[in-house]
Amino acid sequence: MAIKTIITEPNKILRQKSLPVNNVGKQEQQLMDDMLDTMYAANGIGLAAIQIGVPKRIIVMDISKKDEKNSPKYFVNPIIKNKNIETSTYEEGCLSVPNFFAEVDRPKKCDVEYLDYDGKKKTLNAEGLLATCIQHEMDHLEGILFIDYLSKLKKTMIVKKLSKKKDRPDRIIV
Repeated sequence: MAIKTIITEPNKILRQKSLPVNNVGKQEQQLMDDMLDTMYAANGIGLAAIQIGVPKRIIVMDISKKDEKNSPKYFVNPIIKNKNIETSTYEEGCLSVPNFFAEVDRPKKCDVEYLDYDGKKKTLNAEGLLATCIQHEMDHLEGILFIDYLSKLKKTMIVKKLSKKKDRPDRIIV
């Protein structure tokens, strides 16, 4: 298992659509293990493969609280089947948009079909934070970031700030 580098905005890779996985084998399981290690190391609750530069339709997440045992979830080729018309608002952040947060409205509940870590077909009825997290991560598979839901002005401001940070990656503050 290895911790990978998380790609941050602005980067064209994050805007790519991810490709379906034909078979869940050892290579995909190794990728999911690495993604989980990477997500935990970055204190995240979800990560899509594209965020580490792999354009495959794979997501890992764990929304368990710090005082609870880890409860990782693996989603290969996830498809949302039903979205509730009722919405909920969460303040979202993203490992690919570090240190920025914004309130985003998403459907409160959704049903997701996917393949699990072993390639078995599953269906999950998600609501609340789990539903929000799944939808956020599935957006990554389509090349969409949570900042795309913000006003053009807010989004532009965030991308400019992130670009400036990338221009000075070795800057040390003493």
